Amino acid sequence: MINKPARILVVDDDRGMRVTLEGIIEDEGYEVVAVADGYRAIEAARGSFFDLIFMDIKMPGINGVEAYREIKKASPYSIVVMMTGFAVENLVKQALQEGVYGVLYKPFSMEQIIDIIQGVLKTTGVLVVDDLESHRKTLRAILDETGYEVSEAEDGKHAIAIAEKKHYDIILMDVVMPGLNGLETFEAIRKIDVDVKVIFISGYSLDESVRNALGEGAYSVLAKPVNPHNLLTLISSVTGRRCAAAPAA
Repeated sequence: MINKPARILVVDDDRGMRVTLEGIIEDEGYEVVAVADGYRAIEAARGSFFDLIFMDIKMPGINGVEAYREIKKASPYSIVVMMTGFAVENLVKQALQEGVYGVLYKPFSMEQIIDIIQGVLKTTGVLVVDDLESHRKTLRAILDETGYEVSEAEDGKHAIAIAEKKHYDIILMDVVMPGLNGLETFEAIRKIDVDVKVIFISGYSLDESVRNALGEGAYSVLAKPVNPHNLLTLISSVTGRRCAAAPAA
């Protein structure tokens, strides 16, 4: 599957700033939408998901913080960076307290914009390990929609072979599989890549072996059937990044 480019929303009442940012971000290969005020930004965020939003703080109508509050309701996993050229420290403080990623003070360099984009949108690799294809495809659909780079393995042996060739930030591991079970696979992969975070997925109650694995470095356990919101929230806690809302069932 070809990953879609990240979508970025630029919100600024200064047309020159909008055009400049739009051109630079598009040149980096991202999809950009630019709007002139907070009302249009809210409408855009309600209509589709944006991975990253650059929002001017001081705008006519509603300011950037007020617009952010509404956007957060419609798209809680969009990452927002505020921009300002004014002494509006009270608004900056409010924005940071309410969860914006950061604040850029004008004039800023375009290198700063690119650095932020690359840092925020760094691709997270996820390996899904499950002997049932339907389970793998379900998890992949959720993760593909939210911008993760996803690979699949149908059993423990295959997962180990993949982990020997490439580092994955997260492995979603079924516990019960034919051949090597999830716990045995976990132990083997940890010898290859000590930094990988393994999240077990199980349709069974936690037995002592799973509890031991959690004590030995496994990150967490999710119960089947996996709730998409719980999955995305857990993964975002691992990676430190926000991600898109779960696709509708």
